Amino acid sequence: MIRSELIQKLADDNPHLYQRDVERIVNTIFDEITDAMSRGDRVELRGFGAFSVKHRDARVGRNPRTGASVQVDEKHVPFFKTGKLLRDRLNGK
Repeated sequence: MIRSELIQKLADDNPHLYQRDVERIVNTIFDEITDAMSRGDRVELRGFGAFSVKHRDARVGRNPRTGASVQVDEKHVPFFKTGKLLRDRLNGK
């Protein structure tokens, strides 16, 4: 499901809301999650999962095509851990 499909589904399920308002709500939620993660905070949605940021140190990698050594800079990557309810639902429990 992509963002526009999510917005359309929520607008269809809530006919008392305008689609532009639903779009603003969805965008605000995603923006707040992104802002919190950019500050290094953890975002937990009970039953769904938790978003966090992991730090990866600088390292020496290899170019798979040439085999040459390449310096890879340190970076921060997003990480998602599923919640128990989501995991159980995916596994049919």
